[in-house]
Amino acid sequence: MLEKEEIHSPVLEELKGHYHSILSLLGEDPARDGLLKTPERVAKAMLTLTKGYSMDPHEVLLSAKFKEEYSQMVIVKDIDFFSLCEHHMLPFYGKAHVAYIPNGYITGLSKIARVVDIFSHRLQVQERMTLQIKECIQETLHPLGVMVVVEAKHMCMQMRGVEKQNSVTTTSDFTGAFNQAKTREEFMNLIRQNR
Repeated sequence: MLEKEEIHSPVLEELKGHYHSILSLLGEDPARDGLLKTPERVAKAMLTLTKGYSMDPHEVLLSAKFKEEYSQMVIVKDIDFFSLCEHHMLPFYGKAHVAYIPNGYITGLSKIARVVDIFSHRLQVQERMTLQIKECIQETLHPLGVMVVVEAKHMCMQMRGVEKQNSVTTTSDFTGAFNQAKTREEFMNLIRQNR
């Protein structure tokens, strides 16, 4: 949700003006009833969809970092996310699955989901988002390894271009202990359970 000061920010006002112009350029009448508030609604939506730029995912992990001698795989799977493709500014959405093997420290489980939210609330490509989630956890917690798998549907492929409605794109990245095929396989088996 947008903060009150963001709702009336100079950025919001400027975005409203641009969206008003876009409606005109598309051949619409921004003054007609149904479109009167559209520039403001779209501007607020864009500020929400890109709020990840103003958030620090490292700080989120550090805010709930605890010393703990647990050294087995920690998995947070099926993290729903929505993002905007930076090429067409159309949504892509799906699930992220994140695992790490602690090295003396753990973080709150909800913080892993928040890291996914922060990186997904930016103009993105799925490949970079996968890498950023992995690097953030590795750099902040210094675990024995991290693995991230992201599965997503892209509206830029569904609504335009090749118009393939059911295609799913899967990306993955890993470090440390996950360089071993056996460890990666364990993670993949665990995220496939109950599907």
